[in-house]
Amino acid sequence: MRAGDAPVTAPARRRGSAFSVVLLLIAALVVYAGASNVDRSLRAARAEGAPGVFSGSHVECVQHPGHESCTCYGSYVPDSGGPERADVYLYGRDRETCPVDASTAAIDVGADHRVYGPEGSNEWIMTAGVIAAGLAMGGWAARPWWKRGAPAR
Repeated sequence: MRAGDAPVTAPARRRGSAFSVVLLLIAALVVYAGASNVDRSLRAARAEGAPGVFSGSHVECVQHPGHESCTCYGSYVPDSGGPERADVYLYGRDRETCPVDASTAAIDVGADHRVYGPEGSNEWIMTAGVIAAGLAMGGWAARPWWKRGAPAR
């Protein structure tokens, strides 16, 4: 080595930061939360479950700028003759489609306080989105380990 030359060093190795580790753990929890709902979301999409009758009692609505979100509450009785479940809501109904003081067909897919109409639901789209977001977040957080051994830029 000549005077004035910079010493030759090995390329810096990439390693994950504490932020990457925490983000990876959060991503794993997001994927777990989404994956734990896959079975119920698919049953709801296909309207597979215990058929019964939903009797609407009231609608609760919340208004936001340019949007209204309503929940249709009532009770559900399975066709198989099981006990009546009070204080459940019929997924996907609004002020106009909630059968207040009337009955309609419904499907119980195993959710604690929710039943679905016989047409099924699009809830699986949100479940798939949560899983995809968790996987993307985890992939982004794990990239320092993927590139281990490659020179840092």
